[in-house]
Amino acid sequence: MIDRQSLSDSSNSGGLLTLPDKGGERMVPTLLSIAKSTRAFLMLMLTEIDLHPGQDQLLHRLELGVPVSVSALADLLAVRPSTVSKMLDRLVDKNLIERTAHRQDGRRTMVVLTPEGDRVKNSVQGIWNRLEADLISALSPREVETLTSALVQVDGLLTVKLRRLR
Repeated sequence: MIDRQSLSDSSNSGGLLTLPDKGGERMVPTLLSIAKSTRAFLMLMLTEIDLHPGQDQLLHRLELGVPVSVSALADLLAVRPSTVSKMLDRLVDKNLIERTAHRQDGRRTMVVLTPEGDRVKNSVQGIWNRLEADLISALSPREVETLTSALVQVDGLLTVKLRRLR
């Protein structure tokens, strides 16, 4: 769990960052720090269910009994299909997903969440909920709404730009 005192202490100190007070030079270093810290916390929490960061997001995108193509998963995760294939290998080994052939086009690989994968997906959601609860406990409801809105907007901008580059 996140130490609430550390959260409130870090809000005064700028978290893991010590930045000069220059307006336009704060966003990218702050986003990088947030991404690094979030990934580190998730890595620690996901070890409880024997997953690695990224695998949680992949499982989150799947629904029990609904086949999804590898290329569609790659688009949803904003990564290359080869990256998804490597992740799938590990999840198949854990019996969390199955690969199947597309009904009309046997050359296309589809991915289906197994019942065990659905159970682990629910555990992932629980981990995400715990992390979010710890984070928002240090913020007012208004701050949570404002921060979430801004982060969703930045995420959308970055996703669009990244898709153009790939």
